[in-house]
Amino acid sequence: MIIAVNTRLLLKDRIEGIGRFSIEILQRLTKQHPEHTFLFLFDRRYHQQFIFSNNVKPIILWPQSRHPFLWYIFFECSVKNFLKKHKADVYITMDGWMPLNTEVRILQVLHDLHYEYYPEFLPFLTRKYYQFFFQKFAKRADRIITVSHTSKKEICQKYAIADELVDVVYNSSENFREKIPETRKRLIREKYSGSANYFLVLGSIHERKNTAGIIEAFKKFKHLTNSDFKLVIVGRKMWRNHDKETKKSKLDEEIMYTGYVSDDELHVIISSAFALLFCSFYEGFGIPILEAMSCGVPVITSNRSAMPEVAGDAAVFIDPESVGSMANAMVEIYNNPELHKALTEKGQANLKRFSWDKSALIFWDSIVKVTTG
Repeated sequence: MIIAVNTRLLLKDRIEGIGRFSIEILQRLTKQHPEHTFLFLFDRRYHQQFIFSNNVKPIILWPQSRHPFLWYIFFECSVKNFLKKHKADVYITMDGWMPLNTEVRILQVLHDLHYEYYPEFLPFLTRKYYQFFFQKFAKRADRIITVSHTSKKEICQKYAIADELVDVVYNSSENFREKIPETRKRLIREKYSGSANYFLVLGSIHERKNTAGIIEAFKKFKHLTNSDFKLVIVGRKMWRNHDKETKKSKLDEEIMYTGYVSDDELHVIISSAFALLFCSFYEGFGIPILEAMSCGVPVITSNRSAMPEVAGDAAVFIDPESVGSMANAMVEIYNNPELHKALTEKGQANLKRFSWDKSALIFWDSIVKVTTG
């Protein structure tokens, strides 16, 4: 079987949620099924680290899809023609994009509908492209994979997709479960917070991630507690967001921006934190929740979209619209060591629900359903 896979988000040193999901699933599928050929479709020069096994053949297609007009050309021309020429049995799109006019069977991975529920957080042309094409993509797909039951419900309701055509494949966090020695934690605190304890914000700096609200809540927390805690923000800026916020915040010695960091560095940064603040307005899953729990770090997260589904009973839930709600949660966990300990223990128990190996098996089952249906 020839399996063509849209892997254009596998970019060295720029791996975030969708990229992490793609790596963990694809490296398992390609190694577990050497009898099949996987054609990885990139839109620019690729890194060898993403060629997981001998049955993976990397292909670079033109043009680089960095703009809505180029997205259209890339998928409706380059990808469409490639699939026809190479007689692919199935096309898997790890980020949801696809050619609409192809006879090849399609398995779409649609992580969430953030562009439908919070369109104001996207640039104008990007927003219009998403809203116009993604409903068409979902209806064209022969089967859909999404990453939470929350997202599945939204996809089925919003796009009128039959429930039995959507499979849920969870994310996981096994790569962050190794214990970090206290000596390394001390060194990382010296580097990023002047040896002080810190709350951690993890993920791309984007308006949907509520970075500005978290910063205000942290300042209120500082006023209420007079503690020496710092706020460490890990992630790269996206779109037009937070330019003013970021410049203003950099003047504040209590808030540290790391930018993008390697997985190894990230593992230590998470493990060294006092607690994670994952207070987005909307998430289709929320991998940082599991990453923090894997590192033995308590989680404060939002009470909406998929975040309660992922966190279970192992987090303090807040209203992301309320600075006071976030600040009070920070104060609560700061003043209550027993709560801090209990959340850590519950987090370890919650992790048992998630496994990349199990997710890869469900994913492969979806491929079989597409190719035999």
